[in-house]
Amino acid sequence: MPFETSSIVLLVFGAYLIGSLSFAVIVSRVMGLEDPRTYGSQNPGATNVLRSGNRQAAVATLLLDALKGFLPVFLLKHGGAAWGLDERAVGLVALSAFIGHVWPVFFRFQGGKGVATAAGVLFGLEPLLGLATLGTWLIVAFFFRYSSLAALCAAVFAPIYYWFGNRIAWQASDAELLAITLMCAVLLARHADNILRLVRGQESKIGAKKEAA
Repeated sequence: MPFETSSIVLLVFGAYLIGSLSFAVIVSRVMGLEDPRTYGSQNPGATNVLRSGNRQAAVATLLLDALKGFLPVFLLKHGGAAWGLDERAVGLVALSAFIGHVWPVFFRFQGGKGVATAAGVLFGLEPLLGLATLGTWLIVAFFFRYSSLAALCAAVFAPIYYWFGNRIAWQASDAELLAITLMCAVLLARHADNILRLVRGQESKIGAKKEAA
């Protein structure tokens, strides 16, 4: 029996709540580290947690933030058809999980920029799409050492990769493309300050030590 509209709303709300788990803050508290919102970029994300000098905390944050984007999208994309759910529901859940990270209800709507969660969403939608986008991030990060620049480039190319992959590696849908485009647009907007610092030559490179807020 197809899900009713109310059930789809519950799925979308559930994805938002999962996305609202700010693992940068949670992992830092569990491991006895300073709140990542008080140093460096003040962004609750893996890159800023790395500035604490604790690589294990940064890796845990990265994986958990990616997982909360990947899991609801992957499960719905591969199991939703049995319940009458199509790519429109997948797109809504994908966008909701990402929005939860950026504006988390559990942390007064003050979340991260969404890079790891967006990556998880892309892997959940299409693994090859995730790999292509991750490859873009890694190449830019390796040569320029700026996490923000790598994220900006990956965000620009992700919708392009999805579109050009249509009928070659996967069957694209307008709903999923719209969700990816909106997600990447928000990610770009969240990096406005980083863009200004990059232009001014003031952006911190990957691995830079933390500074108090």
